[in-house]
Amino acid sequence: MTGAALAAASSHLPETGRSRLIAIGLICSAVLFFALLDTSAKWLSGHMDPVQVVFARYAGSMGLVLMLLNPWSHPGVLRTKRPGLQAIRSLLLLGATALNFVALKYLQLAETVSIMFAGPLLVALVAGPMLGEWPGPRRLAAIGVGFLGVLVITRPGLGGMHPAALLCVFGTVCYSFYALATRRLAAFDPPETTMVYSGLAGTVAMLPLIPFFWTTPQTPFVWLVMLGTGVFGGFGHWLLILAHRLAPATVLAPFIYSQIVWMILLGWFVFGQFPDRWTFAGASIVIASGLYLLYRERVRKVPGEATSARID
Repeated sequence: MTGAALAAASSHLPETGRSRLIAIGLICSAVLFFALLDTSAKWLSGHMDPVQVVFARYAGSMGLVLMLLNPWSHPGVLRTKRPGLQAIRSLLLLGATALNFVALKYLQLAETVSIMFAGPLLVALVAGPMLGEWPGPRRLAAIGVGFLGVLVITRPGLGGMHPAALLCVFGTVCYSFYALATRRLAAFDPPETTMVYSGLAGTVAMLPLIPFFWTTPQTPFVWLVMLGTGVFGGFGHWLLILAHRLAPATVLAPFIYSQIVWMILLGWFVFGQFPDRWTFAGASIVIASGLYLLYRERVRKVPGEATSARID
């Protein structure tokens, strides 16, 4: 949805309704950029080592972020109250990105994103011991069903998918703990500071490795796609920040699943790949479980559960 269309559609809504509609448009745009990021990374893996692709993603994103957020335009943007947690969070994101990019070399786009959709399930599972948000029996059942969906997609031991799917699973674990660290940091640092540290840490961590994996691109188009990975990643995360300023996460989260549509279309258009019935079935299970968790989050009675900190 374009900015003009959003403005026209929201002009007859109350202020809260307009904000939420704009936020939904932003989150849908963000996941499109993330789909383009993964598509670019998969395409580049045929021209260079995934380590170089990861570096291109972080270096390009860092350049874009510093144009928008820097110590001159935003004084104090590098000031953090939790430097250790910022470092851990950034390294978790780097690990998730690197594992996903390596997996993309061997898996279809729809396969990787379907596995990654299990991230919210894992977050809900470990939020109890880490954040004191204990899931109740119905949420635990939904989490279990969601993980069964991942098994349907990967079919371990049945030869249904490349072993690289395991890398995607590990990447999902990294991303889940990254999401939990992001929630913790929200109480201490503004999102702009967290975003800057994400790109900065990833770029610095990858620099020592680049001389061992660098392959000079042979055409201007390859250079352009490398630059695109940084732009897609950086701009996608910026749109996420803007969206969450306008609407709560429980409103926006269901629209993140629209990324599967873009991944299927881009996988077919760019690589001539179309997911099999197992991927469709498993993805449907994972998405349904995630949506149920969101539903329980929205309808739970917070005052009555405050003493036990249990989320049913």
